Formats: sequence, C-alpha cells, structure tokens
Amino acid sequence: MCVLNLLGPAMAGAQTGATGGGWSTYGGDLGHTRYAPLSQITAGNFDDLEVAWRFKTDNLGPTPEFRFQSTPLVVDDVLYSTAGSRRAVVAIDAATGELRWMYSLDEGDRGAAAPRRLSGRGLAYWPGDESTSPRVVFVTPGYRMIALDVSTGRPVPGFGSEGMVDLKQNNDQAIDPVTGEVGLHATPIVADDVIIVGAAHRTGGNPRSRANVKGYVRGYDARTGERLWIFHTIPRPGQPGRETWLRDSAVYTGNTGVWAQISVDPELGLVYLPVEAATGDYFGANRPGDNLFAESLVAVDLHTGERRWHYQLVHHGIWDHDIPCAPILVDITVDGREIKAVAQPTKQVFLYVFDRETGEPVWPIAEQPVPVGDVPGEWYSPTQPIPSKPPAYDRQGVTVDDLIDFTPELRVEAMERVSHYRMGPIFTPPTVSRLDGPLGTLIAPAQGGGTNWPGGSFDPETQVLYVSSNSSVGSLGLMPPYPGQSDMDYIQGNAVTGPRTSGGAGSGVGGGRTEFEIPPRPPMSPEVRERARLTIQGLPLLKPPYGVISAIDLQRGELLWQIPHGETPDHIRNHALLADLDIPRTGQPGSVGTLVTGTLLIAGDPLVHTTPDGERVAMLRAYDKATGAEVGTVPMPAPQTGSPMTYAVDGVQYLVVAVSGGGYSGELIAYRASAD
Repeated sequence: MCVLNLLGPAMAGAQTGATGGGWSTYGGDLGHTRYAPLSQITAGNFDDLEVAWRFKTDNLGPTPEFRFQSTPLVVDDVLYSTAGSRRAVVAIDAATGELRWMYSLDEGDRGAAAPRRLSGRGLAYWPGDESTSPRVVFVTPGYRMIALDVSTGRPVPGFGSEGMVDLKQNNDQAIDPVTGEVGLHATPIVADDVIIVGAAHRTGGNPRSRANVKGYVRGYDARTGERLWIFHTIPRPGQPGRETWLRDSAVYTGNTGVWAQISVDPELGLVYLPVEAATGDYFGANRPGDNLFAESLVAVDLHTGERRWHYQLVHHGIWDHDIPCAPILVDITVDGREIKAVAQPTKQVFLYVFDRETGEPVWPIAEQPVPVGDVPGEWYSPTQPIPSKPPAYDRQGVTVDDLIDFTPELRVEAMERVSHYRMGPIFTPPTVSRLDGPLGTLIAPAQGGGTNWPGGSFDPETQVLYVSSNSSVGSLGLMPPYPGQSDMDYIQGNAVTGPRTSGGAGSGVGGGRTEFEIPPRPPMSPEVRERARLTIQGLPLLKPPYGVISAIDLQRGELLWQIPHGETPDHIRNHALLADLDIPRTGQPGSVGTLVTGTLLIAGDPLVHTTPDGERVAMLRAYDKATGAEVGTVPMPAPQTGSPMTYAVDGVQYLVVAVSGGGYSGELIAYRASAD
C-alpha cells in the first residue's frame, strides 16, 4: 500500500492542500483547495472500497435531519463534526467511528426563530499554544460562537462568557436577541490566532421589507473571544463605497452577508470575503446604485479588517447572484509568470481569477453592456463585468437552442411554452409578471446556481481547478402592485408564487421597516397555470446535461474537459415518451462538492436512482483527473449532501462523506480500501 505525504505539519496553510494525513480546516487548507496528496485509494481499488465505520445523527436533536451538510475535520486521529437538527458537535475516533464526546445546546425560542438551522456545514480548529489547549469553534443556529476544549468537549471558560460569544451583540447595529434574522450555516475560519465569522439571513428572495439586518463580518481573538475588528459590508457614512448607495439607501438596506466559506492567506495577511446580494434578491428600486460591497470579492487585513482591495462581480444585483462559495487560493503560472491568485466560482458560472495580493484580474475583465429592464422605479446598471478567460463553464441565459429536443414534438411544445416568457443572455433582468404575458424572465442558471455553496477544488500539482454546476432554469417575475401600494412596491419571485418585499424608494425616505400583508391573488386559470410550469410532459424544459463537472486549466484559462455528473434521473430514463430512445447519461441537477487526491477526483451523486436490480442508491464516483473518465463507483444509501474529505490513520487512507435526503436521515460514512 502507498499513502503519500503523511509527514509534516497537521495544520493547513493557504494553498498546500491537507498535509500530514489530516484535514484540519473545512476546505482542507485555508485556501480551500480541497486537495489531499493521499494515494492509497486509486482507480484500481475504488470499486471495492469497504465501509470502515458509519455514524448516524438521528439522536443529536429533537428530530432527525434530512439535510446533513457537514464536512468533518480530522486532527491527531480524531474526527470533529457538527451533526443533527440541534447542531451538536461530536468527536469521533477517526479509525473506528467510536464516539468520544458530544456537546449540544438547546437554544429554545432563539434557536426556533433562527433563519439558519440544522447541522450547519462544520466547525473550525485552533491548535492552541504553550499555555492554551486546542479547541474547536462553531456557530450555533441562534448565532452564538462557542469554543470547546478538544479533550473534553466542554466550553472553554476563558473564551467570551463561559465559552460563548453572542454574535448578535457588538455588531454595530441593533439586533433582537431572539428574533433578529441573522445566523450562519458556514463554518468560522481560524488563521494566525484570529477567528473570522460571517453572517447569513433568511433567504434574500423573501424579505419582509426593504430593511434587514446587515451582514457585517468580524474577527475575534482565538484565545479570549474578544472582537478585534469589524468590516462593514454596507459602508457607513464616510467609508469608501457609501456613494454607491443612492438616496441614502445604505441606512436601511440589509443582507450583504458572507454566508459562504471564507478563505485566508496568512503569509499575505489577507482574508477573502465572498459577499452576497443586498436586500432583496430580485428587486432593487429601494437601493439605487451599484451597492458596494454587495456581490463583491473583498480582501481585508487579517489583523485589522481594513479593506485592501475589492472587485464587484455584479453591479446592483437583481438576480440572486450571491457569491456562494469559498474563494480558492491558487498558485499558478500564466505565460511564464508565477502568480499568487484567487479563483472565485459563482452562481452565474463564470470563474473570476485575480492576483490575490493586488486584486488585478489575471485575464482581462471587460465592462460590457447588458439588457435594461422595464420594472417601474428600478435602477439598472448599464454594464456588467464579463471575464475574457476562462469561458463560462455551464449554460448561461436561455435561447431556443437550449430547449428540450429529445423528440420534435417535445421541442414544439417547449417553443410554445417559452413564448409566454422573456428570454435572453445572462443578466437579462426580471420583468413585471402579468397573466397575459410575459409571465417572467427565464434565467439560466436558476436562482440556486450554477455553482452553489460546495464550491470547487484545485490540484496544485497540475494547476487544474474542478467545479460542479447545476444546469438549471428558473423564472423571475415581479408581481404588479396591489391596490393601495405605490408603484415602487413589487412582490418579487417567480410567475406562480413569490416572496414579498415592500419599499418606498420613490419617496427618498431612509430608515424604518415598512411591511404589508399580501392580499390573495386572483386564482389562475388552468391554462395560465399550465403555461407557468417549466416542464414539458413532466420533463425538464431545457435539454441535458442537468449537472456537470468541469476541469479548468488555470495556466491557460481554458476548459480542459466537462462531463455530465450522475446517472440519468429515473423520471427521465423511464419516461414513456422516451421509451424507444437511447438517452445518454444526462447528469443530475443539484449542488455537490468535489475532492482531489493524489490519484483521483471524487464526487457523489445529488440524487438517488434505481438500479436494474430495483435498488435505490446514489453513487460516490471517482474520475480520472486528466480526462474526466469515470474509473470507479461505490453505492451510497442516500445522496451526497456534505462535501467529501480524506485523511490517513496508521497508514490507512479513509474517505468520508455526509449523506442524507430522499427519506434517509443524516449519516457520516467512512470508506477505506479493502484489506483483501
């Protein structure tokens, strides 16, 4: 057997991969390469991997969890994970799966009111020092940060107040301790004794008003829990970027949190913040202007929080193009020049690549004209930044060429369906939704991305980045005002149902929280309701693939290969209208994370499928890194819902993935090469 690079420090640097046989931070290293140079699990033995241990999470909360998204950590042969519907923390023997300790906090009403509940995506590890023992740090659903001693699982008395820091306090704004709509699914990140914590809110597609909590980012002392700095993602008076919020809209607008994973380069002393959209996702009349630092990649000083550079990827976003995942820190060679770069996958399936020290694009990014919409009162940016390299790695925008074409009859029906919608390239804006048309604007990727929170991975040996994407379509329409509302008050969402927003940007009045109840909409006729469905005879409106993995050569800024990921879904493979057709593998819609090892690219299916034997399984798949050829599969009882990770104990490589969904509650499954 062969396991590479088991010697060396256990803690990860910015772009080294997960060294020393461990996995000490969410992304494998502080730069989120999701790479480990282990090579015992190979194409030759992947099909025969055996289960080393399993850990069910059913008893870690009042109800089972069916959306288990954790990526565990492994340090010194102990695996740490959040788990269960109460977001408990567990320490597990990494070789046997035996539970060592468990910590759980019942937050009562505060937990029940949290906008981001369940297990979350994991935790962070701090190694301690000569006088302080190591600890793990996580954020509860109720937005408390807790530090636990790794040897006992108990809160550290000297951290905050009895081991806890209330993140709803000391946040430069007033937040209700129980009902304040702020929390976090992502993990904190720790570098150079600083803990950096982001913020998430209820989904931005259904804000209750134009006002909301602001998603400021903070740095804390890893020893004491003392706040060291705060970065205002919506600039305060006198701060750079405030001028991009017209009509004083920065006063009341919220969101612009960092709900995705954060990355750090400790050598440069920089923290990379992927910032989400402002309130709300699809309607911006209440916040005219470009709206910095919404939908921007921002680099701040690790020890002070001061902005070093930023790049706004979307001006005045009205498409829910949050930056959804960790920036990936990559050392690449382009035209003979060595560059310390940062590569940002996105919902819109552009990969934006910058010099991570200066913020300069590695390849030109041009401001190009984009369509302007017709929503009364809306403010539109005339241009958006479009990368010249790499090319988009999935479908963007919707044209007739994208429509289902399994049969001529299905294509004709699809043509009729889309005639009731507006279509166009990426950044085509939402339209006012009317029953006599258009019902909305078709967008691809849909609101969930493209690439979402799992992000991508990077092989530092070959300088190839891997990223999965969801080839989806959605509709964006703004409901006209009801009687008694102003022309600025639009209900945002899709053409059938939608969340609500309210405003008053036309008055120019800042501050306050304006809310209203939505009267029932007049019932749709069956004909209109049918037109609003984005399916054709139960099949997807757009042709496959529905989910892909792309390999991007970052030395040349080019696509190396693309493959459909996942079996053809059952409802397509078994559809009566397709019975006589040979449908190639379509891939599956969904968001999955990838893992790169010394030998393989690994990712699990986002859906279950039925085997010829009638078994319902999802597959964990291994691909050849150079070609994308599938070289092995392992059946799982449920889809991959957390990103896979790998580590080694006593010369044995383990592969762990969180699975759940489809009626199957959360479980960690550890695989290893067969001993035979």
